[in-house]
Amino acid sequence: MSDLLGKLEHIHNRFLEVSDYIVDPEIIADMKRYVKLNKEYKDLEEIEEKYKEYRDVIGNLESAREILSSNEDADFKEMAQMEFDELGPKKVSLEEQIKVLLIPKDPEDAKDVIVEIRAGTGGDEASIFAGDLYRMYSKFAERKGWKAEIVGVNEGTSGGYKDISFSLSGDAVFGVLKFERGVHRVQRVPATESQGRVHTSAATVAVLPEVDDVEIELRKDDIRVDTYRSSGAGGQHVNKTESAVRLTHIPSGIVVECQDGRSQHKNKDKAMKVLRSKLYEVEFEKQELERATERKSQVSSGDRSAKIRTYNWPQGRVTDHRIGLTLYNLDNIINGDIDEIVEALKLAENAEKLQAGLSL
Repeated sequence: MSDLLGKLEHIHNRFLEVSDYIVDPEIIADMKRYVKLNKEYKDLEEIEEKYKEYRDVIGNLESAREILSSNEDADFKEMAQMEFDELGPKKVSLEEQIKVLLIPKDPEDAKDVIVEIRAGTGGDEASIFAGDLYRMYSKFAERKGWKAEIVGVNEGTSGGYKDISFSLSGDAVFGVLKFERGVHRVQRVPATESQGRVHTSAATVAVLPEVDDVEIELRKDDIRVDTYRSSGAGGQHVNKTESAVRLTHIPSGIVVECQDGRSQHKNKDKAMKVLRSKLYEVEFEKQELERATERKSQVSSGDRSAKIRTYNWPQGRVTDHRIGLTLYNLDNIINGDIDEIVEALKLAENAEKLQAGLSL
């Protein structure tokens, strides 16, 4: 494992460099550079801690090995043997942990997101299910301490949403929610079903990484801006001014609408944010699909039409089809407790990357 130790020593040296940089007054004065270096420091900190632990274990193993091959008395050798037997498995465990930490991080993982939920097949029941998914992600975001803001809403006729989009900002939001992209299915008896039959409905979830002006440059001539009166459920006017905004990106044909706020200016800003993310997503999904194909990924295919999860109400069951995970904990999951699913998907993705030789 000398190669591993060499990599860790290189990272250790970089960690010391960055530690000096983030207390340098000149760098602190340059906020953009400081934020970037501070993020790098946090990314390296966990690896640094494991490096120190790993270095100590190797040193202690070497000391125990020397005692065992020396002329020390039997009691002393017995203690050394006990330490040697204890440290061997610890060294192997640390090496596995470090391998995972050294998997190259996706630069998109640190980004904030815009989530879009659209009712699919199933009529009113699909809209109600879209509302359930929105509540699930809202409660999950609240537990994570993320900030949520509605971008656009199109309410269903019997509750829920035909479609709803919202932004989430916080720590590594995309890295956590990127696995939610795809088709979510629900199996349950709708409230309007008089025969008690179980129906299957669906909703599509898109998770778009937020991008800034530098990453996606928009030409004013490429965008058509339309304004109209925003309306609520049943066609009720939210206000009497044309505060709602529709942006059409002419080259791609992508259309974005925002009518959540009462200010046309705020709605336009929100719509521009979504448009940038949608344009960025087109290229991002191509790259994701290529990467997924290379490593035959089941976890993150980049295909938003893929059926990823089923929520079965009669059985209280949630099944993630990508990794074959089934949990009989539907009530808690639909109320935002999706940590177990997210962690299982992260582990599966890391295993795929390690298998594909993308780490060491």
